Amino acid sequence: MIGFSYYNPAKIVFGENSISKLPELLKEYKVTSLMLVYSGDFVKTLGIYDAVKDAATQLNIGFAENGNVVPNPDVELVRSIIKEGKEKNVDFILAVGGGSSIDTAKAVAIGLSYDGDVWDFFSKGISPEKVLPIGVVATTASSGSETSNAAIISNGEWKLGFEDDRIIPKFAISDPTYTVNLPWFQTAAGIADVTTHLLERYFSDVKNSDTTDYLIEGAFKALLINAERLIKDPKDINARGEIQWLASVSHNNFLDAGRIADWGSHRIEHELSAQYNITHGEGMAVVILAWIRYAATVKPWRPALLATRVFNADSFDRDEKERAEFLADELERFYKKLGLKTRLSELSIDDRDFDKMAQRAVRNGNVGHYISLDKAIIKDILQFAI
Repeated sequence: MIGFSYYNPAKIVFGENSISKLPELLKEYKVTSLMLVYSGDFVKTLGIYDAVKDAATQLNIGFAENGNVVPNPDVELVRSIIKEGKEKNVDFILAVGGGSSIDTAKAVAIGLSYDGDVWDFFSKGISPEKVLPIGVVATTASSGSETSNAAIISNGEWKLGFEDDRIIPKFAISDPTYTVNLPWFQTAAGIADVTTHLLERYFSDVKNSDTTDYLIEGAFKALLINAERLIKDPKDINARGEIQWLASVSHNNFLDAGRIADWGSHRIEHELSAQYNITHGEGMAVVILAWIRYAATVKPWRPALLATRVFNADSFDRDEKERAEFLADELERFYKKLGLKTRLSELSIDDRDFDKMAQRAVRNGNVGHYISLDKAIIKDILQFAI
């Protein structure tokens, strides 16, 4: 176990009708002008839009909105929201939705007080002098962005991330009833995304971080159990609540304690979704399986350990390589049961762009910590994914 510093100030307001707490939360942060960031009509169908408008009216808060968020958030939209936000002196960003809306809001929050182009924060690694506060009404169970310090956006070619503790939302309202009518694909892709946030943290070269190991294993088991319940009954509100909470738990950095997480698989998937605009959760299902199968050939001990502790792979019957392969097989069965694709060929993706994507992934050097990935290794992993 290595030393660590943990910080996460996000207030979680969880449960049915938790949106009723919104006025007091906005009052707490002395909001005078609010920008609502969301995607699609579901915000109005669920009654969230009216709740936000009513809260703004009640507290005499200026109100602006943009409902044009798309999957794999686009920097052009961020720029347009920033422009409007500056014109209306916005001092608080409220995101409604999942990771795309939240990451868009985070990018707006760092760009509103900056005179240059917001893409500078993602492409040049500069630090903002000021960050506007962000709040979230989560309507999915997937990205965990409602409690994370990271944002990912795209310019159509590059999909880049930005990390800063100041973009951790001030509060996150999570009502599992909002997730009931999501399309099943979105629910399934969200579950896959949560699995990979847990796996990226589990695949660490740091030994003897037992507390975090067992926390991740327990969270993974809880996720598998509740996903099975949802497969049987998609309206199981308790299962949806468990998974929504697991989405936050898996990505609020608490499970980084005492270890160095890997994140190599995410860097590969970011290039895939930037190139082909595929859904991140399904893309991660494809990539994490390929990564595990590659890891089985070069460094299998971590995947083997998870296979034993979560999937009961017997260490007497199977060596480490076999147990790592067993983990990949079990996860693939799970993803397929969710209805997700698990191979690039199923997504009509071949190897023609492998070289270009691998080169982009390592533009700043090798990626991944448990296994250091260079361009050649990334291409090998992508071959496993076909």
